[in-house]
Amino acid sequence: MTKRTWENLVLQRKVSQSITQAGTLGWFRPLSVIGLLLAVILVFRLELDSTVAHAQATLKGDPAQGKAKAALCSACHGVAGVSINPLWPSLAGQQEQYLVKQIKAFRDGEREEITMQPFVENLSDQDVADLAAFYAGLSPCP
Repeated sequence: MTKRTWENLVLQRKVSQSITQAGTLGWFRPLSVIGLLLAVILVFRLELDSTVAHAQATLKGDPAQGKAKAALCSACHGVAGVSINPLWPSLAGQQEQYLVKQIKAFRDGEREEITMQPFVENLSDQDVADLAAFYAGLSPCP
């Protein structure tokens, strides 16, 4: 469990306890609802801050390295990242962060596709960043 997940669970528990206590406070209930809303806003703010921090901490991909690493990918996704088979997506011109997210999801087993697993299971985070930078820099039009 990551630190962020743990913090969210702790905060959710505190919010849940506030809701339970609010039901027993009678006339004080409207103020408790305001407190609850403020807690929810705080949770979303913390979530946004951690997402931005994570995005800033991501690796910078090198398109030249990505091109060298994309040799196997080209068999299905096309030499220029444009697939000729409708079953396999074209990767050229996709957003870099989207490609990073999807490749990591395949690699980490969050997204399952038996045809992708063997190709991505040994990729490092830097490999993923390089591949994403390469494909994001290609034109989606052949």
